[in-house]
Order: sequence, then C-alpha cells, then structure tokens
Amino acid sequence: MPSNDARNLLQCAVPTAAAGAITVAVSGAVAGGKGALGAAVGAVLAILFMGIGLYVLQRTAKSLPQLFQAMGLMLYVAQLLLLLIFVGVFKGTSLFNPRTFAASLVVATVVWMAAQARAHMKAKIFYVDPDAEKNEKSEKTGPSS
Repeated sequence: MPSNDARNLLQCAVPTAAAGAITVAVSGAVAGGKGALGAAVGAVLAILFMGIGLYVLQRTAKSLPQLFQAMGLMLYVAQLLLLLIFVGVFKGTSLFNPRTFAASLVVATVVWMAAQARAHMKAKIFYVDPDAEKNEKSEKTGPSS
C-alpha cells in the first residue's frame, strides 16, 4: 500500500478507534460488561468494514479508474447488506447489549466518514498531472538536446 493510502487509512482508523474506546467506556459504565462488549463489537465491525472498503476503493482507483464510482456504490451496498446479515444473525443474542452495539456502530461510522472527509480535504492530490504537460511538449518537439 503506497504511503498516501496508508496515511489516509491511518487518519481514518485512529479517530474511529478513539471514538470506539470512548463508547466502550461509556457503555460499560451505563450497561455493564455486556454493554461494553456490544460497543466493542460495534466499533471493531465499523473499523473493519470501513477499512476494507477504503482499501478496495483505493486499489480500484489505481487499477480500474473507470469503475471507481460504480465500485464505490456497489461496495457501500455490500457493506450495508453484510451489516444487515450480521445484525439479523445476532438479533436475539444475549452475548452483548444490542443497543450499545448499535450506538457504537453508528458513532464509529460517523466518525470514520468525518475523518475520511477531513483526510481527503487535507490531502494534496493532484487532479492535473504536471508531468503530463512536459511529456506532451517533448513528444511534439522531439527529444531535447
């Protein structure tokens, strides 16, 4: 993974993990051990889903840029469906508190999206390739001596 991609992933994962730790602490204080476990599962699930999604989108943007937008839409639909399946499987569970799970999942997802937007705004990504203009000029005029 190139350094810019790793930097984007890190700038999203760290604030989300911090928010997850806060939700685990608050849920543990409010709902006990099962609440803390539910919040931890929600935060880890959000980080895992969003991290894999960001990685897949970055790989797609580099290898197949023409499919980037379609892949993004498909990926978000797949994430929602997987999350729906996960919630359906653990609907009546007594392993963890489902309310703290849901709250932590929502908080972690919102923090991830805000951090991703901030990372994208702060990134200095060229939307025009400055070297392409030089290459076009040298191709038209021939090799410079």
